[in-house]
Amino acid sequence: MSTQRYSVTPHPIETLLTWVKSGEIAIPEIQRPFVWEATKVRNLLDSLYQGYPVGYLIAWRNPTVKLKDGTPSAGKRILIDGQQRVTALMAALLGREVLTKDYNTVRIRIAFHPQEERFEVANPAIRKDVAWIEDMAAIFAPDAKLLQITRAYAQANPGVDEDAIFGVLEKLRKIINNHVGVIELADDLDIETVIEIFIRVNSAGTELSQADFAMSKIAVNETFGGNLLRKAIDYFCHLAVAPEFLPRIEKVDEAFAASEFLPKMRWLAGTNDDIYDPTYTDMLRVAFTSEFGRGKLQDLVALLSGRNFETKQFEEAIAEESFGKLKKGILAFISKTHFDRITMILRSAGFVTSDLIGGRNAVNFAYIIYLRGRAESLPAADLERLVRRWYAMSVLRGRYTGSPETAFDFDIRQIEARGLASYAHSVIENELPESFWTGMLPQLMDTSSGRSPYFLTYQAAQVKLGDKGFLSRDITVLDLLLNRSDVHHVYPKKHLKAQGLTRGRYNQIANFVLAQSEINIAIGDKPPERYFKELAEQCDGGRKKYGGITDAADLRANLRMSCLPESLLDGGSPDYDDFLEKRRKLMALKIKTWFGAL
Repeated sequence: MSTQRYSVTPHPIETLLTWVKSGEIAIPEIQRPFVWEATKVRNLLDSLYQGYPVGYLIAWRNPTVKLKDGTPSAGKRILIDGQQRVTALMAALLGREVLTKDYNTVRIRIAFHPQEERFEVANPAIRKDVAWIEDMAAIFAPDAKLLQITRAYAQANPGVDEDAIFGVLEKLRKIINNHVGVIELADDLDIETVIEIFIRVNSAGTELSQADFAMSKIAVNETFGGNLLRKAIDYFCHLAVAPEFLPRIEKVDEAFAASEFLPKMRWLAGTNDDIYDPTYTDMLRVAFTSEFGRGKLQDLVALLSGRNFETKQFEEAIAEESFGKLKKGILAFISKTHFDRITMILRSAGFVTSDLIGGRNAVNFAYIIYLRGRAESLPAADLERLVRRWYAMSVLRGRYTGSPETAFDFDIRQIEARGLASYAHSVIENELPESFWTGMLPQLMDTSSGRSPYFLTYQAAQVKLGDKGFLSRDITVLDLLLNRSDVHHVYPKKHLKAQGLTRGRYNQIANFVLAQSEINIAIGDKPPERYFKELAEQCDGGRKKYGGITDAADLRANLRMSCLPESLLDGGSPDYDDFLEKRRKLMALKIKTWFGAL
């Protein structure tokens, strides 16, 4: 018989709120945005008032840690499911402010109508209506006296039954006596088991990740500055997307504003670059992997708990060291110098817009490569080239798309053992042999996904190599990507649909070119043999119909830039499938040329 790894105990809501206020149970999300709508808070209170169940909470007690003096210290409970419900209760019943999704601090006021025994989100109309108690937190205030509240209500509402109102308010206040079941998980469970339990118990809720556990572990730690570190991660990610949020941090979070973190991220206020807008998962991956030489976030959770991987015990000294290393990694991540360099490196490879960034984890590991190279004092030019080539290789080979943590862990351990430059060069050479460019890549390009890494990389190659847009005399692919461009079908879509081809066939990436909108419109649904014939005539003194190229040599050069067979100008057009096969090979060779220039 398997051993039960949890206990289930009912606790009054009043006890849970007391635990939260005293720190006995930690709510990691208490300092993060509250995502519930106010109506959901209202519905929760109504369910409690009606005596309905409101679900279970799941807590996981931190393991007992050995302190520096050798004595044990029992860990806090971490609330890993039910954070929003408990935060809602604290907001509505205790009058606590919460942070919204927009990082605004607000009070959620739930009004109560004693005569109708009805809850509603407070609004201006309710505040003017004396039949409502506009903020039910007044009922639960420590100094609240129900008799006085009842008499004041009766005076404002002549004719009501004062005894009935008193009974209703007394019933309302008793909702904190309602019990909620707390599932407490055994403290020796590993993180993957805890995640599996969460998913099975709460399959309809938000997916829980190892990064969420790591952030929870960071947030509840006050001894080694975890609470400030958590804010640094959250605030940086928010500022990267919304730089205008900086004044609000300075105004509402004076403790963080006075910390060492905010001065190091003020530079975000003056940037609107969106090539790399990291999430907290991205930051944790990069900071942890680059500093700890490990790639699995479950190891970060264990180390922040103080786990000694050799003795299997938990030690305060290891937790302290781990928080110190993570802080160092986060500071390296948010450094303006470092962040500017990684985005500059991506741009220098041709990935000039966020639309060309297909694999976030590929960017993350490229950043890790950069930070490790800095730590190893690799020459700047050599490091930049190495990062560019590694990123290109990992995108083309999908190195971090399947099981990114496993790949991160393998690569960083090999880097630790073999050295960065030696390992990276050997991997790139093995992953991108000559046969990849001539055989495998053309086959991989048999796809209709405009977001495929091969089409994104092809566009970056055109940027890097200075190519002009399709049939453009002066406008470059870079100009088109930074401003406005159309993805034109060389064999027009309507032309192919008329032949009975399906979407997956006519939307092949080998049928795509980047063009100015006016050129795309001018071509319309004309068959290729027609508009290429007119292009040849345009360069032989005929009327300009498509772009401004009037020289035959310039036109042929433009077709070569777009990897199009020059034979298209010689009359007729090849079979569509033959065209696709030939163009895939030409596009693959362009990407090879681009990679060689990185």
